[in-house]
Amino acid sequence: MTDVDTGFAAPALRAGRPNPGERTPGPAYRQQSVSADRPRPAYPPAPRTPAEPRHGRASGAIGLWASLPRELAVRFKPRVDPLARAILQEVQRAVPEYRQPLEGAFGHIITQGVRQSIIQCLDSVGTPGAVPLETWTTVFRNLGKIEFNEGRSLDCLQTAYRVGGRVAWRHISEFGQGAGLSADTLCTSAEAIFAYVDEISALSIEGYTAAQTRAAGTRARRRRRLLELLLADPPSAPQTITAQAATAQWPLPAEVTVVALEPRTDQHTIAPDLHSDVLVDLEGGEPCLVTGDPDRHLKNLAERLPGWRAVIGPTVRLTDAPRSLLWARRTLKLLQRGVLPDSPVTRCTDHLSTLWLLSDEFLVRELCTRSLKPFEDLTPKQRARLGETLLIWLQSRGSAPEIAKKLKVHPQTVRYRMHQLIDLFGDRLNNADDRLDMEIALRAEALLGS
Repeated sequence: MTDVDTGFAAPALRAGRPNPGERTPGPAYRQQSVSADRPRPAYPPAPRTPAEPRHGRASGAIGLWASLPRELAVRFKPRVDPLARAILQEVQRAVPEYRQPLEGAFGHIITQGVRQSIIQCLDSVGTPGAVPLETWTTVFRNLGKIEFNEGRSLDCLQTAYRVGGRVAWRHISEFGQGAGLSADTLCTSAEAIFAYVDEISALSIEGYTAAQTRAAGTRARRRRRLLELLLADPPSAPQTITAQAATAQWPLPAEVTVVALEPRTDQHTIAPDLHSDVLVDLEGGEPCLVTGDPDRHLKNLAERLPGWRAVIGPTVRLTDAPRSLLWARRTLKLLQRGVLPDSPVTRCTDHLSTLWLLSDEFLVRELCTRSLKPFEDLTPKQRARLGETLLIWLQSRGSAPEIAKKLKVHPQTVRYRMHQLIDLFGDRLNNADDRLDMEIALRAEALLGS
């Protein structure tokens, strides 16, 4: 939130501390206004009631304006247009973003906004309730919304308000000196001006924030819909995805990476710290995210997703996003079963052979049954010992001492087991295709724990 420029706050004026660069009613003027050489002020300060405190925003700008004599507004009315022009000129000088011809919608909004602000204040002078509070709040909330929709920051509007307040005070102080107003009346006028600036600034911040929140919610919904389209099976039409990406303000990449997510039961999940260009769904039954820049967006992913288990699918063409999600979720299931080692972040590409091998477990088990049929009459312990020895032999085709070293047994034990394997498998040990089937089957059994 941008605070109102406290260098022009009314308390400083009441204390007799002039602001730099401003023509404030200093001690000399206050002495003149009550001296014997000048008539007493034409407009004595209006009596105050307990309902109209001098200090703080509790009184509000409307209450401060209402506490002033009504005749002031009547006398100041001819100065409205010159004041409006002066404010516009100073605002355009101070805010480069507003330095454009006052034509079209922009010109209408800013000129009418300035003029109506002055008139609203004058209409409230001496007449409590003359301007409904809703009129003030609606106008300046809408100005905040317009600033957001125009793509500007709040700094522009806040600066314009402060500049307008200073210009208004300069004109009112000149008017007051010419009219012989009392110092107390001038101080109340100054307090009303800067209370008004404070309040309209707060209202515009509310409007800006509301528009920002609404836009963020709209964009979030559009991006959630885009995520659904990207991961739809069957795939969505390319033109549909392109149109939705434009609506969601998401730069459409040539390739994407999909990450399957799961809350870790051993940790407390925390809102992720992800880049704004990451499409994410944490509320669905199968949480996931999609990115077109994995090198940047998925860096330090474990730290960005505290309390979540993440499986990064392969990077694929945009149209193959559902396939990336498919393999990410299959990898996640293998993690859940303990087939793959658990980790906060797992990459599918680090386990391609395992994923391929277990892509159809029915066929893998059929292969195991057929290729390892000679083992079916052995005890589980015998099958485990001979299976381990056979797998190392198939992988290395090494000598008995070499295999014994890997198994951490005596070479004679390996020779004995190899004789048993020759008796069980016979010539199949000399056939390349049979050896490949046996190695695949033994690897699958080791992965599946069977």
